[in-house]
Amino acid sequence: MATCISHSAAETQALGEVWGRAAQSGLVIGLCGDLGTGKTQLVKGLARGLGITARVHSPTFTLVNIYQGGRLTLFHLDLYRLDTVEQIVAAGLEEYLRPAGVSVIEWADRWRGGSQTPKSEGRSPKAEVQSQWTSIPGRLRWVQIEGLSETERQITYEDIGD
Repeated sequence: MATCISHSAAETQALGEVWGRAAQSGLVIGLCGDLGTGKTQLVKGLARGLGITARVHSPTFTLVNIYQGGRLTLFHLDLYRLDTVEQIVAAGLEEYLRPAGVSVIEWADRWRGGSQTPKSEGRSPKAEVQSQWTSIPGRLRWVQIEGLSETERQITYEDIGD
């Protein structure tokens, strides 16, 4: 598990850009954090790192935005308006857990009905995430973003799987 402190939206985007440059097809990134903590800023940087030049914005009302034209296709999901796992499944979003490209899921904790910081008594956060996201065959990066101040964010992430 790694933690970094971002002091600005630009620093959050820079972290996403590094991830985008290193991303391989099949990567799923689950983002958790309150409104305004920088989830979409991270995705903007990720898109830039993938070589995508399109304007990136949160797909809150459309559920999924697909960005092509870069090294890999970026599937950007936002589950904020979905309240239950059943609604998510009914929306047909499971295909994005096996992307031909990179999937980023904002409000990922809603997918499996978990809390923002997955944990169970006696289990490590990594084991809990693995149990909640068993349908992901490849690599998952689980990301928690917390606002520390108006400009500072603590970004904690862990890679799970392949």
